[in-house]
Amino acid sequence: MASEPRTPAATVKRTQKSKLNFEHRVFLRALLIWLPSFILLVVLCWRIGLSPLTRWTVVLLLAAAAFLAAFSLKNFVLRPLQTLSNMLSAIREEDYSVKARGGGHQDALSQLVLETNALAESLRERQYRDIEASALMKQVMTEIDVAIFIFDLSGTLRLINRAGEQLIGRPAEEVVGKSATDLSLNEYLNKPDLRDAQANFGGREGRWQIQTRAFRESGVPHTLLLVSDLSRALRTEEREAWQRITRVLGHELNNSLAPIKSIAGTLRSLTEKDELPSDWKVDVTRGLDVIITRSDALARFMQGYTRLARLPVPTKQKIEVRELVTHAAAADGRLPVEVHAGPDTTILADRDQLEQVLINLVKNAIDATVATRGKVELGWTVADHKVKIYVRDEGEGITNSANLFVPFFTTKPQGSGIGLALSRQIAEAHGGTLTLENRTDRLGCIATLVLEN
Repeated sequence: MASEPRTPAATVKRTQKSKLNFEHRVFLRALLIWLPSFILLVVLCWRIGLSPLTRWTVVLLLAAAAFLAAFSLKNFVLRPLQTLSNMLSAIREEDYSVKARGGGHQDALSQLVLETNALAESLRERQYRDIEASALMKQVMTEIDVAIFIFDLSGTLRLINRAGEQLIGRPAEEVVGKSATDLSLNEYLNKPDLRDAQANFGGREGRWQIQTRAFRESGVPHTLLLVSDLSRALRTEEREAWQRITRVLGHELNNSLAPIKSIAGTLRSLTEKDELPSDWKVDVTRGLDVIITRSDALARFMQGYTRLARLPVPTKQKIEVRELVTHAAAADGRLPVEVHAGPDTTILADRDQLEQVLINLVKNAIDATVATRGKVELGWTVADHKVKIYVRDEGEGITNSANLFVPFFTTKPQGSGIGLALSRQIAEAHGGTLTLENRTDRLGCIATLVLEN
C-alpha cells in the first residue's frame, strides 16, 4: 500500500515535535561538558588495579556527580530566564508590579534584568498617565454641553455623553448599540460640517452646529458626531446686545430730552406770567436754540444708528491697494500722512466701503496726533495670502480699550461713536478683521485692517 504524501505543515509539525526543548538541550550540553572528565576518570579507575566492586562504585559515584552537576548548571541557566519569562508575561497582562532580582552585577544577565525592570517601570508610569487622561476625558465628556456621539464603521452607536442623552431624550443604556438610522442621525454622518443649521433633535427645534470627525481606535475607523446648541448662546448674545443698545439709546435720549424738557418748562412758566419781562424774547430765542441743537443731535444719532443697522452688502471688485491707500492718505489735510508702500497687489472688495474705513482710521489718527504734533503713517504689507493695511499715530494712545467698538461710545466732544463700530462691521463683511491697540515701540496706537489677498 502506498503511503500518503506528507504535507509541508505535517512535516514541520513532526519536526518540531522531534526536537528537544531548551531545558533538555541545556542539560545535555552540561553532560557533554562533563563527558571527557568522566571518561578519563573511568580509564584511570581501570588502570590503577582496583577491585571490580570498587571500580563500579567509583563509576556510579562519578556518573551521579556528573548528573548532579549538569542538573545544577541547567537550573543556574534556566532560572533567570524563567523569571524574565514570568515578568514579560505579567507585562503582557498589563501587570507592572512584578520585578526581577539579580540586577546588581555588571554582566550581561544583570543588564538584561535591569532593562526589563526599567521597561516595566516605564510602562507602569505610562499606564498611570493613560488612566488619568482617560478619567479626565470621561469627566470632560460628561460635563461638556456639546452632544457627543461615537459610531463605528457599521454606523452603530458605541459611546454617548450626558449632553447627547439630553439631546435625544433617551438614556445611554437604551441607545448604545443602536444604528444611526434608528436614532435619526444617519443623515448628519454623511454631510459636511454645518455651522448654523435649523434642525429638530428629540423634539427640540433650534439652531445647531453639527460637525463630524473621523478617527481610528485599534485600527478600526470610527466617526465622531458633535452637536452644539447655538440657540441658547445666540439668545444670550442677543439679550446682551439689546441691553447694551438700550443703555446707549437711553443715555443719548436722556442727554437730548432732559434739556428740552427743562427749557420747555422754563418757557411755559415764562408765558404764564401776567407781565412779560423786557428780555423775554432773548430768553425764548435762547431756549428754542437749545431745543433745536438737541433735536439736531438726536436726529444725527438716529441717522447714525440707521446707518450702522443698514450696512449694504459689499459690491466686490478688484482694487489696487496702492491706489486705495494713496487716496485715503490725502483725504484729511490737517496733517501730512506718510505712506509706507508695500508690494503691489490687488484685493477683491467694495471700494467705497473700504475707503470709508481707511478715511475714518486716518481721521481718528490725525485727531489723536494734532495735540502731540506727531506723525501719522499709513502703509501695507503682504504675507500668507493676506494684506495688512495699518495706520500708526503718535498720539496719547488708547485709555479705554474695552469700549472701542461699542456703538455710539465716544470720547470726542463732537463724536458720533459709530466710526469704529461701522469700520469693523465693514471689515467683517469682507471676511477680514480690524484691530486697534497701543504701540509697543512708542506712545501712540496702531489700527490694523487684515483682508484676504
